[in-house]
Amino acid sequence: MAADKTTDNTARAPLMTLDEVLARVVAVAHAARITDVEALSTFGALGRTLASDITSALDVPPADNTSMDGYAMRAADVPQPGVVLPVSQRIPAGVVGQPLLPGTAARVFTGAQVPAGADCVVMQEQCVAQPSNDGGLGSVVVNTVPAQGQWVRRQGEDVRFGAVVLRAGTRLTPQALGLAAAVGAAQVNVVRRPRVALFSTGDELVMPGEPLKPGAIYNSNRFTLRGLLEAAGCEVQDLGIVPDRLDATREALRAAAIGNDLILTSGGVSVGEEDHLRPAAAAEGHIALWQMAAKPGKPLAFGGVRRDTDDKAGEALLMGLPGNPVSSFITFLLAVAPVLRALQGGSGQWPVALPLRAAFDWPKPDKIRREFMRARLNAEGQVELFPNQSSGVLTSAVWADGLIDNPAGCVIRPGDTVRFLPLATLIGA
Repeated sequence: MAADKTTDNTARAPLMTLDEVLARVVAVAHAARITDVEALSTFGALGRTLASDITSALDVPPADNTSMDGYAMRAADVPQPGVVLPVSQRIPAGVVGQPLLPGTAARVFTGAQVPAGADCVVMQEQCVAQPSNDGGLGSVVVNTVPAQGQWVRRQGEDVRFGAVVLRAGTRLTPQALGLAAAVGAAQVNVVRRPRVALFSTGDELVMPGEPLKPGAIYNSNRFTLRGLLEAAGCEVQDLGIVPDRLDATREALRAAAIGNDLILTSGGVSVGEEDHLRPAAAAEGHIALWQMAAKPGKPLAFGGVRRDTDDKAGEALLMGLPGNPVSSFITFLLAVAPVLRALQGGSGQWPVALPLRAAFDWPKPDKIRREFMRARLNAEGQVELFPNQSSGVLTSAVWADGLIDNPAGCVIRPGDTVRFLPLATLIGA
């Protein structure tokens, strides 16, 4: 999409650091966090955010069990290799055996409960089974000296009864669902999905499939932002393209505020004659236009729009992103995604950056703004840059698998350590 229109330099706000912006927007989102709770089957809760802690209803594992196929025995019964022990019982997984008789071994299989009296397991590869001539279980030659506790998973070594295994505010990943199931949680309480209204502004915008008249461009931001919202687990009300008129923008904001937690827009966040978001939001609620010390993604509008319905008191949050496609994409990852997490009770923090080696030269960094450069890992595990870092080059966002978080004024030479933020964690954290 095209850059925002010409701005009045005298009206520009001073640059704010990204940390200052994040602190403000996350604090507001925490205060406005969603309190509606849904009880879901654990099977159907992938990607949702916990509304309450999950506490274990049992020890995990619930009893001592073996992590190997082999033989359970007393270590004291095998003082040297070559000891022969009669096999007194066979215990597959899911079966509770009898207490182990002294001087005997029990044939066990991975996951089986270790019988009372046994204090170790010897893997079958270190044993030789000797069949019985009378139809019994035979005996086993133990070719190693076992240590107490070897290959035994102790009761409660993973989770203790009553322990909190997942905290409220946790986004439920596949592994988190597995842990919830492991402690007996058939259902989980989750926060209602954030409801987000989305629209773009600009008379130059048309949809793919429509004729591209002179001066027009296809509305890429609508697809990118809607996809990011859906990947973040939001319910999206797509209001399409809003004409560059004050009355149309006010009408769109009024409609967007009803039933939604957040209104997200792209374009029109400058202070030119055709940028109507700021006066429209001021009339329908309140707004601040911030200039962030970030590149790309300098302008950000943040505020609220009043709801006019009796059953939805208060206001919907409003975030206005710049129109350039890469600026819009990166500003969403850096500022909007933390707000969505905070609305659901999460921390609103970014994922931890990875320290990786640079495979490029960056001799002329921006002296004022913190840079977020499209990059990806190469075959050697180093980070390389997309050659064109312009905020209008959307191909860079597809090519990249992460962003380099580079402080203002920081020169980068090949081999230097850089901070790498994987896109997968920024989108799905």
